[in-house]
Amino acid sequence: MKTLEIPERRPLVSILIPAYNAEQWIADTIDSALRQTWPRKEIIIVDDGSTDRTAAVAGNFLKDGVILICQKNQGASAARNNAFTHCRGNFIQWLDADDLIAPEKISLQMEMAIRISDPRVLLSAEWGRFLYRTWPARFSRTRLWENLSPAEWLFRKLGENLFLPPQTWLVSRELTEIAGPWDERLSLDDDGEYFSRVVAASKEIRFVPGARAFYRASGSGSLSDVDQSKRKLESLWLSLQLQIRRLRELEDSERTRAACVIFLENWLKFFYPWRLDIVKEAQQLAETLGGHLGIPRLRRKYAWIETFGSRRTAARVEEFLPNLRANLARFWDRTMFQFEQIGRA
Repeated sequence: MKTLEIPERRPLVSILIPAYNAEQWIADTIDSALRQTWPRKEIIIVDDGSTDRTAAVAGNFLKDGVILICQKNQGASAARNNAFTHCRGNFIQWLDADDLIAPEKISLQMEMAIRISDPRVLLSAEWGRFLYRTWPARFSRTRLWENLSPAEWLFRKLGENLFLPPQTWLVSRELTEIAGPWDERLSLDDDGEYFSRVVAASKEIRFVPGARAFYRASGSGSLSDVDQSKRKLESLWLSLQLQIRRLRELEDSERTRAACVIFLENWLKFFYPWRLDIVKEAQQLAETLGGHLGIPRLRRKYAWIETFGSRRTAARVEEFLPNLRANLARFWDRTMFQFEQIGRA
């Protein structure tokens, strides 16, 4: 792989990694940061009060110039904000402690940034979902993998239930400061809220083909994997409202209001029947947007369970089988990963 050659002084990129109980993954994540072909980079890890060996594993990389900061447990958003206060970079690469970035990811995006020479332009990238092995990761193009205006990007995200994980973005320091800090009230979907703010503050989003990030599917993706606690459900609800507000501030039209209703409809199932108060608020919000939200329907093959039991029982059964399939896939991929590691030894 060839390091990008630019005659003028290269900007510094800060790779910021919040970590909590990531002992199993953190070494690979740090290694992917160190292997970036962009030559001017700093890597800052904030350990958010981990109770495992995350800090010890990260400490093994201090000899490579990695900076490790330890704080009491305050949540991922607080860890990210702490990392940003200590960084010096002209550009910011957010990287979660279980995810990876391909070696040329930052170089390709920085090449675009230098060519554009406008700090208000936000740079996005391709991403693929993986479990343990990265080579089978599927990079499935979506309608966010394009050059878009901020309003169009948020319209597609909300209306088509799409997203980009944090590691896909490269954000100038100027744009990061305009967007403001991560919202420390949020413990769930904090990245959805934060990047809706970054997108809204940008002039445009430039998609960089070939720049690749890897998103580790460490759970099945349902709320049961992070528990249905009061705090997390309230965090999710606040995040959804803030994202809707952001889109409507950019463009309050019939099409964007319709997209917001679809957005609420897609997420309503996570609140029903656990938080009927939030369900009612979501229905009232949908009405102000000119739409209507009914009670989320169970898939047909699970609906009969509600007849003989309760909606909660049926909802839990509906979650169980996909979770079971995901866990079996995870077990298989981990086994194959271990075999491949032995083969390389």
